[in-house]
Amino acid sequence: MVRALVALSMATVGIIANPAASKDIRRLVAQGRVVPDWEKVNTVRRALIGLQSTEVDKVVAMPDSGNLCRRAADDSGISIPLEMLPMSPLYTEGDTTRAAAMMAEMGVGCLITLGGDGTNRAVAVGTNRIPVVAISTGTNNIFPVMVEGTLAGIAAGLIASGLLSASDAAVVSKTLHIHVNGAPTELALVDVAVSRERYVATRAIWDLRTVYEVFLTRAEPAGIGLSSIGGRLHPLSLADVGGLHYRLAGPDADPDGATTVIAPVGPGMVEPATIARWDLLREGVPVPLERRYCTIALDGERSLVLSPDDAVEIVLARDGPPVVQVQRALLRAAQLGLFNHP
Repeated sequence: MVRALVALSMATVGIIANPAASKDIRRLVAQGRVVPDWEKVNTVRRALIGLQSTEVDKVVAMPDSGNLCRRAADDSGISIPLEMLPMSPLYTEGDTTRAAAMMAEMGVGCLITLGGDGTNRAVAVGTNRIPVVAISTGTNNIFPVMVEGTLAGIAAGLIASGLLSASDAAVVSKTLHIHVNGAPTELALVDVAVSRERYVATRAIWDLRTVYEVFLTRAEPAGIGLSSIGGRLHPLSLADVGGLHYRLAGPDADPDGATTVIAPVGPGMVEPATIARWDLLREGVPVPLERRYCTIALDGERSLVLSPDDAVEIVLARDGPPVVQVQRALLRAAQLGLFNHP
């Protein structure tokens, strides 16, 4: 058991598990993975076992259509109390936002998420106050990472119990705020893409030929999707200052002055992307969009339909949820002797 250094007062961890993650159109048009519900249940169960080793008092979970958390807790090896949030789920993205906001009001000390970039974006809309351990179970993921569930549970428990400070183990995430006609409307955690398509439809962005331009909080060379393209132009991590903005060259664009990079634009899809121009984004400096008929995709999913009557600005900020770096958290805990028996 992790050594208790301070008296705990109902240390609580929240869990938001999205059963719909990894089930979008990219599993059909690309080689996107599908994470079945039984594997998500298994991951939550391992996280609960990890949490038990930190003496967290209880876990609260969002109700979901797959009953993932209830199924995970139905095991003789699970002794930690699990409570479901008192909410009537609609089984939409709004459930995640409402659940995150409720957990913030309850004083949850750390939140474990299972999903993709979109799931974590919905969490960030609900609250930016709770440190997040983001486990990747989506398709094109930059914000959440592949992390073993047991280790995720231990790291979350150390943070929630106060044994480890979030400042020691977490990085505050960057966001992209979308202002439409002067009003803050939406936000993204990783990317905002302006699409030629004038409808939302299946939502997922997977065809570069439909994209005008992209704004990034992170440009990850080892990522998949729009961020990986930026990562070949100017790498930027979660911790780095600033963001990246690039315009894709259209089919009739002059190739002179353009840059072509080869990038994994989707799972199993490595393609050339021709960049007309790119520049860096500074925090707090609005960038206006050209007025046109288009849709705006947030973290890979089309969400807003716009017309030339709409004045739109994109603003980079560092005001997202703190993201727990699991490896850093466990290293720091070991250095502090938190895993030693008294």
